[in-house]
Amino acid sequence: METKKIRQESIFEAQAGLFKLLSHPARLKILALLREGEECVCHMEAMLGYRQAYLSQQLALLRESGVLEMRREGWNVYYRVARPEIYRILDAAYTVGGSLDELRLWEEKKKSCECPKCCRARGETPAGEDTPLALTE
Repeated sequence: METKKIRQESIFEAQAGLFKLLSHPARLKILALLREGEECVCHMEAMLGYRQAYLSQQLALLRESGVLEMRREGWNVYYRVARPEIYRILDAAYTVGGSLDELRLWEEKKKSCECPKCCRARGETPAGEDTPLALTE
């Protein structure tokens, strides 16, 4: 009887920990941005307007909890959602008390994002990367 009570409490503690993780607006914005797939930190910085150090703190919490995974490619660090079922919880929260209007504004902001991924998608050379030299004869 006592072990069943302890196990139930640990389940509720785990659930409370998940809700605590999701109770921060910056982490919710990060998860919303990653809904469409993997993004580099510089893109998240440009889209969300957070400083890199602050963003890294929030990303670390999400990564340590197992919600996010990261990979490195050269100088860039990319994050993606490791537990996509998290979006069922977030979708329920949006239906109860939210609007996705801010997310729609990001679509416009992407058009001027200066991160390497967005620049390449527009066919531009990212800042800090050398343009290919034209060969002359």
